[in-house]
Amino acid sequence: MFQLRWLWANLKGSRAVYICALVLSVVCNAMFVAAQFFQSKIIDTFISNKQAAENLRDHRDLLLWLIAGMIGVTLLRTSLTYTCNMYYEKASQAMIYRIRTHLFRKIENQDMDFYDRYRTGDLMTRLTGDLDMVRHMVSWVISNTVANLALFAASMIYFFTIDYRTALCIMTMTPVIFFVTRLFSRHAGPAYRKVRETSSALNTAAQENISGNRVVKAFAKEDYEIEKFRKKDEEYRGANIKAAMVWLKYHPIIDIAAGALSVILLICGGYFMIKQHLTMGQYVAISGLLWAVGNPMRNMGTYVNDFHRFMASAGKVIEIYYEAPRIVDREDAAENKEKLRGDIEFKNVTFSIGEKKILDNVSFKINAGETVVIMGETGSGKTTLVNLIPRFFDCDRGEVLVDGRNVRMHKLHTLRSSIGIATQDVMLYSDTIDSNIAYGDSDMEEEYVKRCAELSAASDFIEKLPDKYETIVGERGVGLSGGQKQRISLARAIAVRPAVLILDDTTSAVDMETEHYIQQSLSGGLDFECTKIIIAQRISSSKNADKIIILENGKISDMGTHDELIKHEGYYRQIYELQSGINCAAESEVTV
Repeated sequence: MFQLRWLWANLKGSRAVYICALVLSVVCNAMFVAAQFFQSKIIDTFISNKQAAENLRDHRDLLLWLIAGMIGVTLLRTSLTYTCNMYYEKASQAMIYRIRTHLFRKIENQDMDFYDRYRTGDLMTRLTGDLDMVRHMVSWVISNTVANLALFAASMIYFFTIDYRTALCIMTMTPVIFFVTRLFSRHAGPAYRKVRETSSALNTAAQENISGNRVVKAFAKEDYEIEKFRKKDEEYRGANIKAAMVWLKYHPIIDIAAGALSVILLICGGYFMIKQHLTMGQYVAISGLLWAVGNPMRNMGTYVNDFHRFMASAGKVIEIYYEAPRIVDREDAAENKEKLRGDIEFKNVTFSIGEKKILDNVSFKINAGETVVIMGETGSGKTTLVNLIPRFFDCDRGEVLVDGRNVRMHKLHTLRSSIGIATQDVMLYSDTIDSNIAYGDSDMEEEYVKRCAELSAASDFIEKLPDKYETIVGERGVGLSGGQKQRISLARAIAVRPAVLILDDTTSAVDMETEHYIQQSLSGGLDFECTKIIIAQRISSSKNADKIIILENGKISDMGTHDELIKHEGYYRQIYELQSGINCAAESEVTV
């Protein structure tokens, strides 16, 4: 099966250790037979034999050797079992480390649409619970299956060497158990896939509610969310009960069949002893090893059960494991050794999501060092447009050029490391403010971190915090206001000294005075040259821009400077009149 081949591929580097563990497992379980062999010899020679007293007197050294053999085999088996378990653990942990690291790398390098298709809770389930099931398969299911098969095979071979008739009687239950296990296997797979799906849905519901707890409280929807979670939990419970009932339906039959071995031995073994086909020692040896035949039969259902749980989990892990991003470096992409200048050009760019066209034949040019403001109604395509510059998405038709070269011909790392982005939806990490600002360069000097905080108007409130720049911010910036988070995000974008600075409605949550300060800092306070692309809705952000682009339904409806755009009817003039309270047409008539 593909899942097992995938496991073997990921055991690379630990295969020798794992194979050694499997071999030791076979040897350890085969050694149970040796102990019973010594025991049968002791009984037949020194207990049930007619010359037992004479043998005890004349061959006491043999008795001591047989006892020493039993003790030695037991101690050796214990030592080998310990070594075997250590090898299993070492191999399985190395394998799961390899898979988990690969999975996280895969997730980190995926395209933006990947995160639209997979829910956070589902991804977390694959990285935790599903991977634990994969490790359980390697360290427990496979190892115990091999151990039980070795134990069963060694015991049956030993039984056949003693008396084939008794061995055949004991084996009568094997076909029954095999048939029942096959039936169980057919029903267990779908049941455990359902368990896995409901588990993912439950984790997603929990993750979303914990992340959005403030929204829940703001709308007093605690009872609603508790009920919604309860329904998901009930579905998960129901799926687990159904899976358990599949197991409980067949397990008693397997258990009864395995338990019947004792009755078979009592009847058949007793009869063969009377017929002198078996000695007392041989009967005791078979009786002592009967568990070695019965337990593997009982455990077979458990291992099939765990195998199907593994198949359901491994299928979900493998789905991400082989997921390939579409936006990758081309083989002929140029390796830029110098920093990008910041020239940007869109040539007849069209971009769609499914059947919906987001951008339609968009063309414009921005020279390095210019400040360009993009405005338009919600859903007009502003954020999508700027996301095409760092190749978060690739356009369907047309070209996006940076420094005269198609963005597809730039190395992704070079392109994205030359672009600083600050968005309205700010993501801050559970770390210090200093670390959040210096996220793009962990070796950044503290003085420069403070300088960037000053440029983004963040230094004043940071200095008032108890630990200042060493203050730990909560998850996603909990404890800070929206404006404070936006200013830290802006400082983080500035700190990498980008060739292109993209601000997506970054000052929407700050007051007018702070916004004015930030605008002055960006226009004259930066110690490096950069192209600034600002998505904004405030006229105050666009007055001094070199160019203003108006988007409407994915198309450029207008373009020009502030003075040019307020002179004629259009979206920009309407926004200007609404925000300033000035009627441009009336003002023009008065002037005339």
